[in-house]
Amino acid sequence: MRFQDASPDARAVVYAGIQAEPLVARAATLLADASLEERVLARAAMNGMSTDPVVWRSMFPRLFGPAGQAGPGHERAEGILTVALAVAERGERVRSQVRGAIVESLTELLVRRRSVPGASAVAAVRRERRILFDGVRAEIHPYDVTVEITGASEAIDCKWGARGINADVLHQLDDARTHAADEDEPLATSLVVFDARRSCDVRLARQTAPHDGTRIITVETLDELAR
Repeated sequence: MRFQDASPDARAVVYAGIQAEPLVARAATLLADASLEERVLARAAMNGMSTDPVVWRSMFPRLFGPAGQAGPGHERAEGILTVALAVAERGERVRSQVRGAIVESLTELLVRRRSVPGASAVAAVRRERRILFDGVRAEIHPYDVTVEITGASEAIDCKWGARGINADVLHQLDDARTHAADEDEPLATSLVVFDARRSCDVRLARQTAPHDGTRIITVETLDELAR
């Protein structure tokens, strides 16, 4: 089993441009230390239902306080709301791309917080990497985040919402884990979905692709990525 950079094709160029947007880094940094309620606020606001901050402050009074009165930790909540609305104001296609990039950046930030004896988290955590196995045709699409540590490697894919869970991504993760086992190499596989666990469970119940060996991380359990 070996890791390889993704091909520098047109997709990679477009992706790199989106990922480099300051808005993506700002949102990921805020969400990395956010509470569950703040993450739910971010998801709801980024969906573009309303770009009026007054609407969101009234829907999340514990974060902002009643009638505009600042509640505890309101500065971070205001920061999250500001970047979420900046995402929501983008066109549908761009908004979708930016949201995906934010989930991937957030995942990377949280995974880098792991304490790995004898390994550097900075060097071990990579983006947009393929995993190759001897005698197995390489997957075209790379994994969003990989942890490349001998004996403790991991392949992680990320989705904005439960609707992104499909047979292709489930098969790709399960196949990687199976091929690694065939080579006596441990490889953990995870699917990070910035959505509610219940929504993911409903979506997974409709899938016939294997996923029992893949850890599903949802908006409620994002902090598990750091452990």
